[in-house]
Amino acid sequence: MHLSSLDWLIMGGFFVVSLVIGLSVSRRSGTSFRSFFLAGQSMPWWFLGISMVATTFSTDTPNLVTDIVRGNGVDGNWTWWAFLLTGMLTVFLYARLWRRSGVLTDVEFYEIRYSGPVAAFLRGFRAVYLGIVFNIIIMASVTLAAIKIGSVMMGWSPLQTVVIAATITMVYSALGGLRGVVLTDMIQFAMAMIGSVWATVHVLNLPEVGGLSAMLSHENVRPALNFLPSFAEGSLEDLVPVFLIPIALQWWAAYYPGAEPGGGGYLAQRMLSARTEREAASATLLFNVLHYAIRPWPWVLVALASLVVFPDLASIAERFPHVPEQVVRNDLAYPAMLTYLPAGLLGLVVTSLAAAYMSTMSSQVNWGSSIVVNDLYHRFMNPEATEAEQVWVGRVATVILMVVACTLALFLENALQVFNIILQIGAGTGLIFILRWFWWRINAEAELTAMIVSFAIALLFTFTGGMGLEGWEQLLVGVVVTTMAWVGAAYVFPSTDEDTLQRFYRTIRPGGRGWTHIAHAVGADASEDGSDFPMAIVGMVLGAGMIYGALFATGYTLYGQYGPALLVGGLAFACTIGLTKIWPRIRFD
Repeated sequence: MHLSSLDWLIMGGFFVVSLVIGLSVSRRSGTSFRSFFLAGQSMPWWFLGISMVATTFSTDTPNLVTDIVRGNGVDGNWTWWAFLLTGMLTVFLYARLWRRSGVLTDVEFYEIRYSGPVAAFLRGFRAVYLGIVFNIIIMASVTLAAIKIGSVMMGWSPLQTVVIAATITMVYSALGGLRGVVLTDMIQFAMAMIGSVWATVHVLNLPEVGGLSAMLSHENVRPALNFLPSFAEGSLEDLVPVFLIPIALQWWAAYYPGAEPGGGGYLAQRMLSARTEREAASATLLFNVLHYAIRPWPWVLVALASLVVFPDLASIAERFPHVPEQVVRNDLAYPAMLTYLPAGLLGLVVTSLAAAYMSTMSSQVNWGSSIVVNDLYHRFMNPEATEAEQVWVGRVATVILMVVACTLALFLENALQVFNIILQIGAGTGLIFILRWFWWRINAEAELTAMIVSFAIALLFTFTGGMGLEGWEQLLVGVVVTTMAWVGAAYVFPSTDEDTLQRFYRTIRPGGRGWTHIAHAVGADASEDGSDFPMAIVGMVLGAGMIYGALFATGYTLYGQYGPALLVGGLAFACTIGLTKIWPRIRFD
């Protein structure tokens, strides 16, 4: 497949704009740590919200959705749709707490919440575990998707794709810092959405597909259309892993980037970059609306169309004989469908996918390098480092993280494989990330235990082939064992010292019964809940109803089922009205 001159012109123009933005803000971004990694805490909420959603949309995201739809049907997407509940909890509860904390990175949190040498060790351990190891796995997954798109649409080798895709991203990320990342994210998200929607319209009208109605009635597609798995007797095999585990367990118990229980990662970085607590919450709400209600359907429709054009892996391999055998998986169907696009539109879509790649990689590498600088280099190696030195160390870390992640990507196979590995590694850690804000008894040893145990269980399952258990069973085992381990550690090891707990309470003002004796010690009334917990839960429920309603109203409309569309659309409208009523009543500083 060959790109026309127009296609190359579109791509080249976008790359030039990205580099110009990085260069234009490099001087301003390089003045201090806050300027480089938090954009001077001066970014408006809608910039930050769009940046969050641009980061979450990467080249591997449509590939992952395609893999899920082809393997499990549309209802298989509950494996990530369920994370909306985490997102809503972050909007209405944790966004303000993060902004209130005053930390520079989410890893710095450990030394304001816990005390002593163990807290310092945990901060360093978490910096390596999350900022380097975990972050590299995510970036490798994103780069794997770029490899698949490059091999199908450009005929490039994996090494060629890695070198070309990473270089520009690495340059503007190292120059412009978070400010450059956020500004380019605005352009990247616009291009990504335009490209994905336009490509979907073209794909549906291909002669091989025959239009939306013909596709929806095709024998390969009809079994994949349900939004919910069947609750009928004998359907438990699909119901438990596809719906019950994600909605009842996974969203609060597992850690996944972009949907961390209690907030965290690059979302926490954006919340910390907001001007106020209310703007931090507003940015996170905008992110969830765009991510779950607006964006999924173009990917789902292309995935369904691929079942018509490429009914199995053999048909994909036959169409692309040059693609290595280990790369031919269901997630390859998305870029395979894009090869049918005409000149001009092909250039726009390829550029939009490149933009998606760049937005995610730049955010991940900027966040990861912020942890390397603040929580490893400045905290343990060179406490006297100047602001300028910290910025330069951050730029070097950016380059190193990119190179290592791209190297790892050459050894991976598919996006869903990485998704499941990440879920298993984080199984059981989610609850502690939620409760550590609201229960004084959680200590540094408990968090350390949770991370070590969950990682050990993930390795055990990886090297024993899952010990004969299904994926959801492995997740359940990981959650139960890890939770038991960290709860035990919270009681076995000494609690955080009183001075640290009192400082934390005064700063964060979490309220609630989990802090009763600390509140009494500082002369506060524990009933004066600084987190506004009851109103936060109401907001969470209304927000989830609004977004799920909009998501499924759109789906039913596309399916031509207008009665159900009106019903769930009415639910979304009612929840939206309720949300506008309570939003001004939520207490922000």
